[in-house]
Amino acid sequence: MTDARTIDGVVFDLDGVIIESEHLWEEAWRDFSESRGRPWELSDTLAVQGMSAPEWAGYLAAHVGAPGDADVARDHCVDGLVGRIRRGEAELLPGARELVVSVSDRVPIALASSAARRAIDAVLRHHDLAGLFTATVSSEEVPRGKPSPDVYLEAVARLGISPGNGLAVEDSSNGIRAAYAAGLLVVGIPNATYPPKPDAAALADHLAADHVDAREFILAQLSEGVRR
Repeated sequence: MTDARTIDGVVFDLDGVIIESEHLWEEAWRDFSESRGRPWELSDTLAVQGMSAPEWAGYLAAHVGAPGDADVARDHCVDGLVGRIRRGEAELLPGARELVVSVSDRVPIALASSAARRAIDAVLRHHDLAGLFTATVSSEEVPRGKPSPDVYLEAVARLGISPGNGLAVEDSSNGIRAAYAAGLLVVGIPNATYPPKPDAAALADHLAADHVDAREFILAQLSEGVRR
């Protein structure tokens, strides 16, 4: 059940909400780990999902027994992912473009992503979405990654709205936790491959069956008026 509030802006996650890329990150992390002779398990992926690039790079470097190689791990993974984005391997999720466009027609929108800045910019450029967003924030640009609320608090600050008048769209456990901790209304679109844990899913104000369901719910929440 949602509370009564005016929604003046919407903040989207990127990976798993707009593009199909969670598996690409997992493959990048596994590739680096295995190149150093260490296996990479699903538990490792779940541990780092939502972390900022400096955070997951530190985890990855420690995982392979080379804690001083965090920058090497980060460059390896981000370079590989940006290349795959440019080759068209990070597809938009079904209904994602329609969701983003229809919401941006009503209120300002922002992006609050755990992806590195270079990856964010590559996605938005490749899919011609950059002009729709008033602000984009990478968690590498704030002190802490998800599940801490920092990236969402920065996103709503850049939109010029209060968290209580914002709505977040997320797919993962740590993303939902971050948006909830920031005080936004939370719409979850559960990732089919990496579904949110029950305790995280319970924090969402609405769990959407798909992007169409999410769009209908969000548009029903938005206040009337034109985009600022």
